[in-house]
Amino acid sequence: GPSGSGKTTLYKKLLADKRLAKHLTKTVSFTTREPRSGEKHGRDYCFISRPMFEYKIRARHFLEYEKVFENYYGTSRKNVKDILRRTNALLCIDVKGARTVRKYFPKAVSIFIQAPNMEELKKRLAARGSENPKELFRRIERVKEELTHAGEYGHVLVNDNLQDCYRNLAKIVAGEVGPRRR
Repeated sequence: GPSGSGKTTLYKKLLADKRLAKHLTKTVSFTTREPRSGEKHGRDYCFISRPMFEYKIRARHFLEYEKVFENYYGTSRKNVKDILRRTNALLCIDVKGARTVRKYFPKAVSIFIQAPNMEELKKRLAARGSENPKELFRRIERVKEELTHAGEYGHVLVNDNLQDCYRNLAKIVAGEVGPRRR
């Protein structure tokens, strides 16, 4: 889902849910952006330099990667393959990254998370306090484009109430994961 949809919050709730988390392993994305308050290297993201990220692109390290404004984000190909040998990989990625993952893993379960409306999304992005007005405007324009791709997903959830949205997300995930379901 787009920035401000609540996908990272919901992702963290899935990983904290004991009955589901035992069937899921999170992937930790790489990024060139600076850490936000409270983020930790290796837990939230692997924060690396732009030259290192570009080297990893050339070395085909990433299953998917995107440049979002001035920063790169990507998912390690090896990490995903290692996880899939044992269990289910849980990715928290943007629309373009999800399209790439579905190309390589057509049976992947894809869930699009969206805010209930643009006004709510703008409030969420502004509340982060991590973007200047110009970046905020660019993010909102990107969201408008990303919303046009919701129909490409197996499931679409509107995050208008976090608890209700999580309950619906957990039902989907519970139906898809388990010892013999990957």
